[in-house]
Amino acid sequence: MTGDSTRGVASRAAIRGHPLHPALVPFPIAFLVGALLSDVAFWQTADPFWARASLWLVGAGLVGGVLAASLGLIDFLSIRRARGFDGWVHFLGNTAVLTLALISFLLRRPDPPAAVLPWGIVLSLLSAGLLTVTGWLGGELAYRHGIGVAISPEEGNRRGE
Repeated sequence: MTGDSTRGVASRAAIRGHPLHPALVPFPIAFLVGALLSDVAFWQTADPFWARASLWLVGAGLVGGVLAASLGLIDFLSIRRARGFDGWVHFLGNTAVLTLALISFLLRRPDPPAAVLPWGIVLSLLSAGLLTVTGWLGGELAYRHGIGVAISPEEGNRRGE
């Protein structure tokens, strides 16, 4: 990471100093991990309710993830410090998660119960695994590298970060 990482840099996608990206990311994470859990429930019970639940959870995770990613992209492109190794892995990993979610949603849409085994659950496992890594790195970006840490926007702009 470049710049003085001992001081925070304000998010460029914020309302009154509150960064929006970290406020939104819990939703797609919960939806996509929930899809894995409902896939497992379908696998164990064969109840089509769980397959339909997975379809809706993947769809909600995809929509929420695109919204959260759009706000994260603003910071990624506008804050130099965000484009270090951790930032690139976070960005590319979450792009892969959204791609997997899109594939999963399209696969499930015509016939949710038929899509769960094996590919639906495989895609859910891959997504949850990637989210573990990218979520950790998102925390690193915020807590170790100070990206989106609440400082005045004027101070961040003066420092050019």
